[in-house]
Amino acid sequence: MADPSSYRPKPGQIPDSPGVYRFRDEHRRVIYVGKAKSLRQRLANYFQDLAGLHPRTRTMVTTAASVEWTVVSTEVEALQLEYSWIKEYDPRFNVKYRDDKSYPYLAVTMNEEYPRVQVMRGHKKKGVRYFGPYAHAWAIRDTVDLLLRVFPVRTCSAGVFKNASRTGRPCLLGYIGKCSAPCVGRVSAEDHRELAEEFCDFMTGRTGTYLRRLEQQMVEAADEMEYERAARLRDDIEALKKAMEKNAVVLADATDADLIAVAEDELEAAVQIFHVRGGRVRGQRGWVTDKVEEITTGALVEHALQQLYGEETGDAVPKEVLVPALPDPLEPVQEWLSGRRGSNVSLRIPQRGDKRALMETVERNAQQALVLHKTKRASDLTTRSRALEEIADALDLDSAPLRVECYDISHLQGDDVVASMVVFEDGLARKSEYRRFQIKGFEGQDDVRSMHEVITRRFKRYLAEKERTGEWADGENGLADTSSDPLTTTSPDALTNGLKDDEGRPKRFAYPPQLVVVDGGQPQVAAAQRALDELGIDDIAVCGLAKRLEEVWLPGEDDPVVLPRTSEGLYLLQRVRDEAHRFAITYQRSKRAKRFRSSPLDDVPGLGETRKQALIKHFGSVKKLRSATIDQICEVPGIGRKTAETIAATFAQAAPAAPAVNTATGEIMDDEETETTAETSGEPVSAGAPDERRGQER
Repeated sequence: MADPSSYRPKPGQIPDSPGVYRFRDEHRRVIYVGKAKSLRQRLANYFQDLAGLHPRTRTMVTTAASVEWTVVSTEVEALQLEYSWIKEYDPRFNVKYRDDKSYPYLAVTMNEEYPRVQVMRGHKKKGVRYFGPYAHAWAIRDTVDLLLRVFPVRTCSAGVFKNASRTGRPCLLGYIGKCSAPCVGRVSAEDHRELAEEFCDFMTGRTGTYLRRLEQQMVEAADEMEYERAARLRDDIEALKKAMEKNAVVLADATDADLIAVAEDELEAAVQIFHVRGGRVRGQRGWVTDKVEEITTGALVEHALQQLYGEETGDAVPKEVLVPALPDPLEPVQEWLSGRRGSNVSLRIPQRGDKRALMETVERNAQQALVLHKTKRASDLTTRSRALEEIADALDLDSAPLRVECYDISHLQGDDVVASMVVFEDGLARKSEYRRFQIKGFEGQDDVRSMHEVITRRFKRYLAEKERTGEWADGENGLADTSSDPLTTTSPDALTNGLKDDEGRPKRFAYPPQLVVVDGGQPQVAAAQRALDELGIDDIAVCGLAKRLEEVWLPGEDDPVVLPRTSEGLYLLQRVRDEAHRFAITYQRSKRAKRFRSSPLDDVPGLGETRKQALIKHFGSVKKLRSATIDQICEVPGIGRKTAETIAATFAQAAPAAPAVNTATGEIMDDEETETTAETSGEPVSAGAPDERRGQER
């Protein structure tokens, strides 16, 4: 690991001008390429205190052994040079989009004497017109088969074409009218090229001209009583309309645009692109990338634009590119795109209307692509096995941890502190085994104490189960009665999972994990290990995964275990940790929402929701109900005298409620006004309830 100060340029050595810089490792391999409006200011950011750097940036600068730069005249030149160097050096710390598949295109080889329509993949060739990309090759063939009735362009290979020319006999398509047969001279090279250009015009969206022309020819043929030709033209029109229906109109103004959407998490990002030509979606593609550098959504968009248009010119770059976030700065990117096209290109975020609606569709596709990518990775048996083996090697375990439990603490500013336990067996989530806890041992916010409490309670239950089933001969380890633990299962599936005791009841916490993972760093790991030590459990491994640094911490170790970013083991630990966090947050929010919706009637034993609503409807407010007599309460349908006496007694024993405050005006509201507001707004009003600041949730 290199010290960045050992290769830091001297003061004044770096020019204050636009340019592109490269970081190289000790073997002179380029590991990162970047561009800057001011090289001096940008490079200075890399040579600050390591503690202030993002962990991924810190890894890059400590891996590098030297830095060099090239000065350019403008930011547009810097953008072009950055793209060229990324393509040339393939740096490991740059964002690199990888296609989730090699997309097929419909190609017309206008660079040949007799242009040919065919399916093409891979790099684009000069002089070839491309349409797409398409999701499947068969979709291209279906479209071509429909259009060959009207535009009988050559589709055969060079060998078939030469053989037909030599024998003087066309192929089958020539006989059935789906090829103009230039191989045997039925049409000249000029006429065939014109036919290919018309095919290209139709594919670019100029469909109305040909439909109107064919309809006019059909009418003329019918007027001249050439009914067979009119029927043929009618079938041609139907074929064109059927081909057009394969691409639904999404933008009514015949727009040419590309829409780019990004779905991302802290580790990966998925990009989806819809190509709209003539108001119709003509193609779709997508990429997934590891986020190996600290990067914003705007920067991800900029890299996607480089990938899309770095080798494109002319009409291949549309007039309009719609994105979820704009690159910073915007002007050089927009100027670069305009230069590739040869005319102005608009790069903007859609705000409303059809374009915004279509962007939402592209965003959903991007989100689904990211989920599918993660699901494929998680569902593969070989991948899961490798992940468990990598975890065992990294943590020095005797065997692969087939059962992993992960714990997370969640709260909102110290209120409603809860914890979650999720279980992964053989690398897959076992949701029937999930558990959730309320922290009751103390008040306030203390993640370390909370973690100690949860681990203690969970494994006390495990030890109690072992003693009850006779696996232990005595009752050591300080077992305590945990029947009052506020623990809730997540699903009734636990009742039917086959883990039942002799009396037919489901076992709870019956099986120990091989590995306990906690969401946090050294303090949380130490608390979990201390809880196990206090219970006398020494055969369960413990580790922690710190979210900010993605480092694995072990008990008693001063330095973390750093797994490679491409490690399947790290990916599995992250998935387990994220699932525990999701489960904890969900439970914490449900508890908070339930508390906000509380009512004095909740304290009345045996009073259900139906009778609560009947009481409020009859009296209009809790304040009026509180002042009502027992006889008046008995007038409510469904409320007997005994229930009325219980309600009155409950209100008499309850302390006066704290005044509610109108958060819009700051005024104190009485009960009647409060409940009227709640009824009309559809939102619960709670006295003294804190604002929901989800950004401060944990």
